[in-house]
Amino acid sequence: MPDTQPPTPTALLNRLHALLMRLYPEHDTDALSQKVADAFWPEGTRPRGRARKPGNNLWTQKDALLITYGDSLIDGVYKPLDLMRDFLDQNLKGVVNGVHILPFFPWTSDDGFAVTDYTKVNPALGDWPDISRIADDWDLMSDLVMNHVSSQGTWFNAYRQGQKPYDTFFFEASPDDDLSMVVRPRTTPLLQEVETSNGLKHVWCTFSHDQVDLNFKNPDVLLEMVRIIRLHVEMGVKIIRLDAVAFVWKQPGTPSIHLPQTHAIVQLLRVLCDFAQEPVILLTETNVPKAENLSYFGQLNEAHWIYNFPLPPLILHAVLSGDAHYLSNWMRAMPPAPQGCAYLNFTSSHDGIGMRPAEGLLPDEEIAKMISTVMDSGGRASMRALPDGGTAVYELNATFFSAVARTYTGDTAHHLDRFLCSQTVVMSLEGVPAFYIHAMLATENDIDGVARRGMNRAINRHRWDYPELRKLLDDPDSTQSKALGALSARLKIRARQAAFHPNATNFTLNLDPRVFAVWRQAPDRSQSIFALHNVSAETVDLPPKAMNLIADEHWIDLLTGETLHPEEDGVKLAPYQCRWITNKT
Repeated sequence: MPDTQPPTPTALLNRLHALLMRLYPEHDTDALSQKVADAFWPEGTRPRGRARKPGNNLWTQKDALLITYGDSLIDGVYKPLDLMRDFLDQNLKGVVNGVHILPFFPWTSDDGFAVTDYTKVNPALGDWPDISRIADDWDLMSDLVMNHVSSQGTWFNAYRQGQKPYDTFFFEASPDDDLSMVVRPRTTPLLQEVETSNGLKHVWCTFSHDQVDLNFKNPDVLLEMVRIIRLHVEMGVKIIRLDAVAFVWKQPGTPSIHLPQTHAIVQLLRVLCDFAQEPVILLTETNVPKAENLSYFGQLNEAHWIYNFPLPPLILHAVLSGDAHYLSNWMRAMPPAPQGCAYLNFTSSHDGIGMRPAEGLLPDEEIAKMISTVMDSGGRASMRALPDGGTAVYELNATFFSAVARTYTGDTAHHLDRFLCSQTVVMSLEGVPAFYIHAMLATENDIDGVARRGMNRAINRHRWDYPELRKLLDDPDSTQSKALGALSARLKIRARQAAFHPNATNFTLNLDPRVFAVWRQAPDRSQSIFALHNVSAETVDLPPKAMNLIADEHWIDLLTGETLHPEEDGVKLAPYQCRWITNKT
């Protein structure tokens, strides 16, 4: 007899039903629950009998990620994805164990975030077998660009022609609607007028007119997204990044960000992950102030990971100003991630350095100094529209290496040390560290790219000629070789320390305003690490008894191998020096 698909677990259907009732109360949510389950587990696949319980066993201190475009490395001969795999194999084995390849689908604008087909790999990069080969050896993260699609893609063309089901796939509004409260990170008009076979329509475009927002009030859109996630899982993806997820549910007369229905969608996707046979991690991308960002942990029922978005501007401020107290004050007030959740820590990404998360954490005058200093080093600033009709800086556009080229005083000395200090902070904190490829390689601002492409963000999206990069990495005196070598060495050390587990205790120390210091303790209390980071160009002497050290223990600096007696001699930190002082190696 032919195999039959086992029945969907009742517990799974019940959870789906409760969430779908919040989203689509006018629909048959019993039938819709089964459709969602069937979309994620098509014939030949099946869910777990029980949901995976929240726990911290899906990640360890060995976890670290590289963030990269599929074509950050090119040579004009080999497929970029093959070059990326070669770079990972040659340079990052034992350094990171995961890689986030930014949108690798066919696209029309925004460097991949205007997707034309979610089911295909951009042929300029390679194909699905190339993606899967990387996934065989690395924990792979892919983007679910779920808020919008390209205006030139198949779905929107079908919408304009009135083809079902795409005729209701996109969110429409009227210019007469109250849209004054809508929060968005762009200054372009929100609505775009388009001709369709059903007449003139106004479609919602949160980001650009080439990125048309999907209508999640139509459950068929949700079902399509669920099928896309399943495809990615089948191709080896382990981490699903929900791009721009905060905006997916819209309602005129509201801010149309973080609406309850948005959280219900994230909760539904978490249910699918919890019942998946494969270990799938859900990451939300919400570049917003602290409380709003933290809300995506939910009640242990939304994202596994959230980005620690305040980190980039706060770390940047610390090393530019030589003063860590704003960074320390923020860290002191941050709650530990809930059970089964973790922070994703980073300093830079393809989008630059977001300023919104710094709101309320840095005084306006400090933000202004930071913006001015980065722009003096060749950086750019991107703006967002404010409800009152004004504008504000949304993000600083610069590579992080160039952003720290000079301090508030104009000092350009210690550039590489200042940069390494900034990246070491990311390694020291509670959470999983992630590094943009242009941070790992200490890439400088691509000013020519900005001029050539007419886009500020191009400054941080350089495409390295791979043979040229290989020569630089083979030269021990090059900046790229020094930066990658130093960061790799520290990450390898970090991976061996139980006190650097993403959920290990993280306690902020109050030592000297020039020093950012945290105490980490292993979950089983077997190891303590005092992570000290001098963010200034001055030598700092910490007095004896500055730290609460366990008596009769031997203390070693993991980064130098030096045996220390801080309870007797104190600790000396050279300009921008970092120390990881531990009682157990």
